[in-house]
Amino acid sequence: MKIQKITRTVMFVMASLMFMPSMQAQKKAYPFQKRIMSYNVHHCLGMDNLLTVQRIADIIKSQNPDVIALNELDSVAKRSEYVYQLGELGKMTTYHATYAASIPLGTGKYGVGILTREAPKSVKRIPLPGEEPRVLLVVELENFVFATTHLDLTEEGRLASLPIIFKEAKNWKKPFVMAGDWNDEPTSKTMKELTKKFTYISDESKFTFSSDEPKICIDYLALFKNGHKTRTDKYQVLNEPVASDHCPIVADVTFLK
Repeated sequence: MKIQKITRTVMFVMASLMFMPSMQAQKKAYPFQKRIMSYNVHHCLGMDNLLTVQRIADIIKSQNPDVIALNELDSVAKRSEYVYQLGELGKMTTYHATYAASIPLGTGKYGVGILTREAPKSVKRIPLPGEEPRVLLVVELENFVFATTHLDLTEEGRLASLPIIFKEAKNWKKPFVMAGDWNDEPTSKTMKELTKKFTYISDESKFTFSSDEPKICIDYLALFKNGHKTRTDKYQVLNEPVASDHCPIVADVTFLK
């Protein structure tokens, strides 16, 4: 009887010790910081008409982000010399590359991508409506979910995409951050509807397009309103007037419980 009691005590202590690290990990989960970047790269074709993946990779490396949303990427298309652009960017930057095609482009495809420092735990590719087919790319990471989309050129297509985006974001308990070129200005009907469910991480008062003479904001970072909070410690629209027709945007974000 005595031996059984001792054995139970030892097992309880061991179980407690095993449980303690996970409790500590939960306590340490918040706050945490991430550098988040978004860039419409115009299939790596610059304002100087030079097609170069390396130039985009160099811009990404100069910012050292944790995650990058990339819009307008070609995959083995003739116009971009049959290169899988996101794959090459992943190699050049040593990030994990996740691609989602939205439009067939001759022998290849055209779409969006995400580069992440850590390997994604899961990936979703969700079709969106539009005059041209669009896609929502979602990657689950350890502490948050990161998504990108390049919304349609028509208001009808953009508005029709929002319920699909909201439904997906609502599925996640982790912070859900979405980035990309949303083809609309902050005062538009689409953005007013979107911000009923999302809060800006980026500064919508800073212009992102076109890169050589920015006059409007159409590139954004935003957090879904599911109980999580963030603080933007620093936000930049980078002065990159040549590499693409859009300016890259970068935010240092602290995630708060």
